[in-house]
Amino acid sequence: MILYPAIDLKDGQAVRLVKGEMDQATVFNDDPAAQAMAFVEAGCEWLHLVDLNGAFAGEPVNAAPVEAILKATKVPAQLGGGIRDMATIERWLDKGLARVILGTVAVENPDLVREAAKTFPGHVAVGIDARNGRVATKGWAEETDVMVTDLAKSFEDAGVAAIIYTDINRDGAMQGPNVDATADLAHAVSIPVIASGGVSSLDDLIALRDCGAALNGAISGRALYDGAIDLKEALAALNN
Repeated sequence: MILYPAIDLKDGQAVRLVKGEMDQATVFNDDPAAQAMAFVEAGCEWLHLVDLNGAFAGEPVNAAPVEAILKATKVPAQLGGGIRDMATIERWLDKGLARVILGTVAVENPDLVREAAKTFPGHVAVGIDARNGRVATKGWAEETDVMVTDLAKSFEDAGVAAIIYTDINRDGAMQGPNVDATADLAHAVSIPVIASGGVSSLDDLIALRDCGAALNGAISGRALYDGAIDLKEALAALNN
């Protein structure tokens, strides 16, 4: 199971939010590329990047720090936030991004997801963010009536590389991930599932690894910054 260190970008800085609230941002590093390098030097195999401003704006806002990260590091990175058309997808992949994450458009324009996954096989993931089982869009600001499993199943034949499932109520709250809901989703679809939201200890990572479903990986942010999870120790444990 892959551990994806998260770098959430707001106003050019690496921050963490609590439950997606932009006014509850804690700045952890004003040099996101340096933060990325620290994760890479600790041994991470992937990076998970989020353009928080972009998620609200509907277009890339933190392009400069993302590009700096891509130039500074050699490990593959995935990015979500404000990616809502083919031109933006192509631009990011041309700049060296390994995978784009499509969230809002997965609900509003699923045909775009299918087109992108077909055009760029292996490079398109779907981000499904949910409160109480229902999908939220536009930086989690808008809730829909779409159920998580229904949305995930609708992309079974699309060729998407992964589904990144975030339980918003757990995100940044250091209360542990929603292991049962994540496992249920992974059992419901054949698409690889990455867990996100609430991973706050090594025990949480082990619980996800041993949840009975073959998860692709888990994303952790605040716990790595706070020191609640030692990245080297966690990577060693998951590799065992």
